[in-house]
Amino acid sequence: MAGKKILVTGGRGFIGSNLVPELQKRGHQVWICDLMHSSEDKCIRCDITKYRQVEKIFEKQNFDYVYHAAAEYGRWNGEDYYENLWLTNAIGTKNLIRMQERKKFRMILFSSAEVYGDYDGVMKEDIMDKLPIKQMNDYAMSKWVNEMQVLNSSAMYGTETVRVRPVNAYGPHEHYTPYRGVIPNFIYKALMNMPYTVYLGHKRIFDYVEDTCRTFANIIDNFIPGEVYNVAGKKEWECEIKHISELILDYLDKDASLNEIYPRILRYVPSLGRGKVIQYGHLLNINFE
Repeated sequence: MAGKKILVTGGRGFIGSNLVPELQKRGHQVWICDLMHSSEDKCIRCDITKYRQVEKIFEKQNFDYVYHAAAEYGRWNGEDYYENLWLTNAIGTKNLIRMQERKKFRMILFSSAEVYGDYDGVMKEDIMDKLPIKQMNDYAMSKWVNEMQVLNSSAMYGTETVRVRPVNAYGPHEHYTPYRGVIPNFIYKALMNMPYTVYLGHKRIFDYVEDTCRTFANIIDNFIPGEVYNVAGKKEWECEIKHISELILDYLDKDASLNEIYPRILRYVPSLGRGKVIQYGHLLNINFE
């Protein structure tokens, strides 16, 4: 299914900047919209919270698919900048949905594993249909709102969307800020000889972003409207955060005293159901080690 016209919102971000080249090498025509200007012909400046700017993009092109990755990311970013978070994640997504209702493109919505909130069992994709789950922060709530928005649009207007819930992706183009993931935080602070905190007993599964994006690119080859997928690493790659810190410090030849170990057990991160995503060939080639 080569040669589709595709828009990637947030195409300059961490996931988007890895997804775009994966789609391009498969022969698709790919446009990007993001907040910044660019000299590239197919990169369009757009603030998705502004409907006029969104509408302008679709006046010039009719897209087959939209990968909606533009978002304010992270729980602490959402606490400190909640106005930006709700405008972008809720209003921005609604603007895209309104355009989808008019133009009838298919959409891949980027949600998050944060939607599983306080649930401490195996995180299968349909668990929210069976149990009342509380999202524990504004970022998680906004992502669950996004999922409800697309489901509502599907029921009312027949729009077609697939939801994906990435789990701890890491890799190229994830630049450090205090609000990014644990891996860029550890790497940056180790490089700068800055101390950082590591909590014992905290486990995570990580997914290398190029593996993640190959799976995302596969979705349009077998698009099933209404489906939702966890996209995560292998269960056997699960490891303690302390081990991640040790690998980084060893690779950078940094002293282990940089990480301040706290013997406080954080909530164990439960296993995620990932069987459904196997149909998209979620081939995991790279683990963190």
